[in-house]
Amino acid sequence: MPRVKRGSSLRRKHKKVLKITKGFQGSMSKLYNAARPAMVRALSFSFIHRRKKKRDFRKLWIARINAGTRLNGLSYSKFISGLKRANILLDRKILADLAVYDEKVFSEIVNLAKSKI
Repeated sequence: MPRVKRGSSLRRKHKKVLKITKGFQGSMSKLYNAARPAMVRALSFSFIHRRKKKRDFRKLWIARINAGTRLNGLSYSKFISGLKRANILLDRKILADLAVYDEKVFSEIVNLAKSKI
């Protein structure tokens, strides 16, 4: 078998990895042997955290809604139950936004949910 020289293809491969790891600390962005495992680790974390971000935001919205409903004398679970019975189809993102930025409208929604419990 003839000998294969990998000059240009190897350089392309290394440049691709070093481009991804640009901004990493120290040798992780400069040396291929250090950058490659750092890149693999970073990409796996980014895959995981794209899914985790959705859970984190839902938790945040629920915490905000809970705080708003408790100010109006109702628990979160009873509030959600009342909304379902009243056929109010607002999602948690919108409800959390209302609880933070428009308390007057949110308290009206809480009162509607209270009346359906």
